[in-house]
Amino acid sequence: MHEQCTNSGLVALSGNDSRILGFLLKHACCFVGQREGKLIITKSMQTIHRSQTLFVGVDVHKDTHTAVALSPFGKKIFEMTIGNEAEDFISLVEKTKVEAEKSGLVPSFGLDSLDAQGVAEVMIQKIDTLPVYTLTEEAQEAKQIRELSLEREWLVKERSRLKNQLHILLHRIHNTGYRAKFKDPFSKKALRYWSRSIPKNTDAILAQRTKRALRRILDLREEIQEIEEELETMMKENKQTLSTASGCGTVIAAEMIGEIGDIARFHSPGALAKYAGCAPREHSSGKTIRWRKTKSGNRRLNRSFHRMALSQISRSGNDAARVYFKRKISEGKTKAQALVCLRRQLVNVVWMMMGHKTEYRYPQEKVVDFFS
Repeated sequence: MHEQCTNSGLVALSGNDSRILGFLLKHACCFVGQREGKLIITKSMQTIHRSQTLFVGVDVHKDTHTAVALSPFGKKIFEMTIGNEAEDFISLVEKTKVEAEKSGLVPSFGLDSLDAQGVAEVMIQKIDTLPVYTLTEEAQEAKQIRELSLEREWLVKERSRLKNQLHILLHRIHNTGYRAKFKDPFSKKALRYWSRSIPKNTDAILAQRTKRALRRILDLREEIQEIEEELETMMKENKQTLSTASGCGTVIAAEMIGEIGDIARFHSPGALAKYAGCAPREHSSGKTIRWRKTKSGNRRLNRSFHRMALSQISRSGNDAARVYFKRKISEGKTKAQALVCLRRQLVNVVWMMMGHKTEYRYPQEKVVDFFS
């Protein structure tokens, strides 16, 4: 094993660039851990001798990656920035091997300079406690779902921007009367009507701008619907059941699956809650103990849990969630605090559903105790 380590070394990454990640994983078996958002990857080193190891941290970016190498005692050996091509990754491996041989050390790869150095220091101190991790099929599937979900999110934002623009254009053409013509002035029927009803005496530039905005919004409607259908199909093929949960349709389920990835990397609901920023943080002073919501964690995932919680306490939502929400308010919590508590309970539900691939079951009895 020691000879094998000499050939491959040990790697840690800060960031989530699949290109360099795939390249490094391709060349050896890996252990991976996570600490404060840093992805730690360590290659075949079950019997590692720290005093003989060169640790390398790499901070991953879109176009470049910065590597910092440390001795077992924390001394910086070298620092280099590489590009995003295969030959650049190879140059990092070769550079590490050369420097390791000069110092009589085993190469140990780990990933903007201070971040990389921090990752390498974590490797030195915590190498024995890093959990096992592999690039699973579930993680790859979640990555594809995340990419589609993000694309949909960008298209929705573009559609919102165009709607705001169209409000101004329609007001200039039809004055305030356009709002009373349709219940939803941006429905498919309404958009086609506006395109046909531009008066002939309208300024030519204004008319063209309006037609372009109308066409683009119609196109975006179709593209967004197409992506939602693709997401629904992918989740069914991957046997994802999260969309069966109350208040968690295809869109929210896709966001959650994409941000969570492989649920197996979270050993408990508490770990997932901390990652999602749904675990209240203790703020104590003397004998007074208070809990406040944290602003850390994955904010996109946190937003998804927030939307799910709001949906659950709506009139058409979940009876158990509404009972739990009202009980927390009766205990003296504000509505915002009660919603934070509900989000934390929903993390438990999502963790169980994803971990066991089970469909959501509505509570039939003892509604009050469902979230207890």
